[in-house]
Amino acid sequence: MPSAPVAAIPYFLKMEADHSSTAADSDDGDDSDFALMERIGSGDHAAFRQLVERHQHAVIGTVAKMLGNAAESEDIAQQVFLRIWRHAKRYRPEAKFTTYLFTITRNLVFNETRRKSRKKEVSADERAENSHQLIAASPDRQPDAEILQAELQGAVDAAIAGLPHTQRLAVVLRRYEQLSYEEIAAVLDLSVSAVKSLLFRARTTLRETLSGYLEG
Repeated sequence: MPSAPVAAIPYFLKMEADHSSTAADSDDGDDSDFALMERIGSGDHAAFRQLVERHQHAVIGTVAKMLGNAAESEDIAQQVFLRIWRHAKRYRPEAKFTTYLFTITRNLVFNETRRKSRKKEVSADERAENSHQLIAASPDRQPDAEILQAELQGAVDAAIAGLPHTQRLAVVLRRYEQLSYEEIAAVLDLSVSAVKSLLFRARTTLRETLSGYLEG
């Protein structure tokens, strides 16, 4: 397997700030993920770059919601795509590519979560406090409705961050990535009924945690 493309890996970390290059580099944007993986398996750097552009935001967003740290999310996302590059030749399209993608993401995120738990990860309460500090930094710039919406979003993020990590990932994949129960079950290596049970418990916890906002 050729070495990972030097330019393609860090490139996806800069895409948030530069969208102008995406359209020019995506002339073959109709290629399926499976077709791209076949090309990547042959060492095609352009196909790898296109795949990264297509899925980077979903991966970075999912990792960020799981770990609560933007810098760490970029590091883990980079590891996800490096792993895809390294194992592309052995990839077989037995399910949706996104199932494969989020399974790799799950493994790396859970590894990081376990590592951080041994180092006493920052508590959900502290993260919530940080969110409120960010919101309060410039109150004169936002109408009251926007302040309240930002505060609510911070509370929702903190509540999700306080869930057990398997419940948290199920909620993130369902709420933000709109994955089906079947896809989430495949990513988490659980039955569909187990996923539904996870989500039910998570939603119950979130309703209790956010009851002050819901009653308002």
